[in-house]
Amino acid sequence: MNEARDFVIEQGKDKAIEVFNDPKGEFVRGEHYIIAYDFDGTCLAHPYEPTMIGENVLNVTDSNGVALKRNMREVAKRGSGFSYYIWPNPAHSDAEELKITYVLKVDEEMWLAAGTYLNVQTPIFSNESREDLVAFVEGAKSFALNTSKEEAVKTFNDINGSYVEGNRYIIAYDFAGDCLVHPILPELVGKNRIDVRDPNGVEQVRDMIALAQNKEGFTYYLYQDPAKNMLGLKLSYITKVDDTWWLGAGIYA
Repeated sequence: MNEARDFVIEQGKDKAIEVFNDPKGEFVRGEHYIIAYDFDGTCLAHPYEPTMIGENVLNVTDSNGVALKRNMREVAKRGSGFSYYIWPNPAHSDAEELKITYVLKVDEEMWLAAGTYLNVQTPIFSNESREDLVAFVEGAKSFALNTSKEEAVKTFNDINGSYVEGNRYIIAYDFAGDCLVHPILPELVGKNRIDVRDPNGVEQVRDMIALAQNKEGFTYYLYQDPAKNMLGLKLSYITKVDDTWWLGAGIYA
């Protein structure tokens, strides 16, 4: 990625975009290739999806409803980082597979990304399970908006309360990354977790804050599944309560 960024700086954007768009070019190496976007969400380069070039892709979602391009742009705004999503793998007849992508900001106008497919079973969450998750979180938000913040936080932190259902539970944070609610790990409450990363370097709390700042959305990260006592890929839905805090919940693949 640094090589691609340096190529943009040295050769200029027009030349770099031309090279990045060439499926036989020097920046297409097996399953690894460079994609490029501006910060408005317009696709500038994609060697395997030429129909996307020139299109605004911020509302493109993967098969689980994750707005991958929008999520990657938020990572790019921070300078660099990793993001998960599901995408067709050209090396496997365009089969949909889980991908982790590294995102890198070039300047205030352009960012790049390149990823690798993970050798795991593709996580598919049914429409019903995702709709149920959204309803669970939006119900918690409605409760929070119709009571005091103090009472809502107390209720959500109750391990025996109605907002803990097996390995699905409400979490809540303020926009600085301070944990307000975590009924499964109460020792995290009161701690700032803005810099927390999952085992693959995904900045999960920063990603969730970005979703809340944009009102709501889905994100992936690896997290301990209490039902299996092991790491699992988690799909979480996040929503803003008000300008001081947000909440969410997730389900495991």
